[in-house]
Amino acid sequence: MLFILSGPSGCGKSTLARKTLAQLKGLDFSVSHTTRRRRKNEEDNKDYHFVTKDEFEALIKAGKMVEWAEVHGCFYGTSYKELEKKGAGFDLLLDIDVQGAMQIQGRVKKAVFVFILPPSFSELKRRLIDRGENSPEEIRNRLEIAKKEIRQYPQFDYVIINENLESAVKELKSVVTSTRCMLSMRQKRIRPIIQSFSEEEAG
Repeated sequence: MLFILSGPSGCGKSTLARKTLAQLKGLDFSVSHTTRRRRKNEEDNKDYHFVTKDEFEALIKAGKMVEWAEVHGCFYGTSYKELEKKGAGFDLLLDIDVQGAMQIQGRVKKAVFVFILPPSFSELKRRLIDRGENSPEEIRNRLEIAKKEIRQYPQFDYVIINENLESAVKELKSVVTSTRCMLSMRQKRIRPIIQSFSEEEAG
């Protein structure tokens, strides 16, 4: 199953994704492509595939991106290759922007969409300032975009309010675990169990 984690910049979705991946087995991370600068704590091909604008545009023209968007002046996107490679045998977690999540809704049938909300506008602003990675103008721009992005929450299956990180991690793990227990997800395991009862009756 594909789990789409989205929300405004500064809501904490990347930290939430990282902690959930460390605690939950059978869940893999889909590495997105981006043209933005690599942050000091990030690794290429682990946190993102860091590429140039020309390289990104070439991927788009070749039809290799399942979703992409320009956000805060940089390109972000997910390749079909990444989904095919990581999705075999694993549940897959995507940490993407709201524009990208909306694109995937129209292109991928089986996916669970989770929206991450900050507890308030003022808290989102504080987190962006404390991150120390953006200029005041960039922060203002991100906050204006966030005002529009949060209106999309009704389009998602689940909403997690990231006020307390550990509680938010528990909620995201619960979403993944409950999805794994759905009838449609358990059919392969159910069939041999049911068959064993039929064989016992026949014996």
